[in-house]
Amino acid sequence: MDKFKVMIVDDELDFLETIIKRLKARKIEVTGAENGQRALEILAEQDIDVIVLDVKMPGMDGIETLRAIKERKPLTEVIMLTGHASVESGIQGMQLGAFDYVMKPVALDELLEKMRQAYERKLIQEGKV
Repeated sequence: MDKFKVMIVDDELDFLETIIKRLKARKIEVTGAENGQRALEILAEQDIDVIVLDVKMPGMDGIETLRAIKERKPLTEVIMLTGHASVESGIQGMQLGAFDYVMKPVALDELLEKMRQAYERKLIQEGKV
C-alpha cells in the first residue's frame, strides 16, 4: 500500500507524543496536533489522508473539529478516539462522516488496521483504486 499521511489530534500530550513515536517507528508519516484549532491549521497547510481525532478536548471538541474537517476536506478520513463515557460521541461522529471510532486505550495494531482501512476508502472515493 502507498504511504499515507496521518494526523493524531489529542490534548493528552503524553499520549500524543507516544503514539507519534510508535507510528514513526513503523515508518508512518505522522504529525500531531494538541487541539482542534491546531489540527485545522495543519490541514490547511498539508494534505492529510487519515486523522485520528480525540472526542473530548477543551475548547473545540472532536465533534466540532470533525464538522470543520469535513467542510474543508470532505475526502479526508477521520477515526474518532473515544473514552468509555463518550461512545455516543463516537457514534455521532460516524453520523457526521467519520470513518469509524475506536475506544481508548487502543492497541496500536488495531489503530493501524483502522487507519489502513480508512486510507483505502479515501483512495476509492478519489477514484484511485
